[in-house]
Amino acid sequence: MNCIEGCIVYMCDELLSDSFPYKELFEGVLWEVEGKWVIQGAVDFDIGANPSAEGGGEDEGVDDQVVKVVDIVDTFRLQEQPPFDKKQFVTFIKRYIKLLTPKLEGENQEQFKKNIEAATKFLLSKLSDLQFFVGESMHDDGSLVFAHYKEGATDPTFLYFGHGLKEIKC
Repeated sequence: MNCIEGCIVYMCDELLSDSFPYKELFEGVLWEVEGKWVIQGAVDFDIGANPSAEGGGEDEGVDDQVVKVVDIVDTFRLQEQPPFDKKQFVTFIKRYIKLLTPKLEGENQEQFKKNIEAATKFLLSKLSDLQFFVGESMHDDGSLVFAHYKEGATDPTFLYFGHGLKEIKC
């Protein structure tokens, strides 16, 4: 399996792995990944006993430890951040571009410069619907991960800055 880390300056956090397929948007500036709500917690095994015959109530077997989580958030221990207003978001994007661009080489740098404006406009158009996440270290120079729900979807879609990620063997 390959892990995909979000790095810019100092710290790297595992944000994704190749077990989650992605679709490139804006020539790879954004990666779109489908998340899923999953049930996590103790498993209730049906051993064939009849709870009513054994004095059990209807709610017996319900586990209070069962929780519903989003697979990507849980797997990579993403930390939700407060939402940005437009001004904060534009400030973040400008800083992110300034930090990331010099780290890109040749064709990647040109592709990023050419498409980041369209990707930024796309994100701005969804700003009020986005959730913001950072990696486990919560380092402010790391990459942000965005989540939103497509119209009619019950599971979130995540957006990553593709050029700010690097693939490593894990």
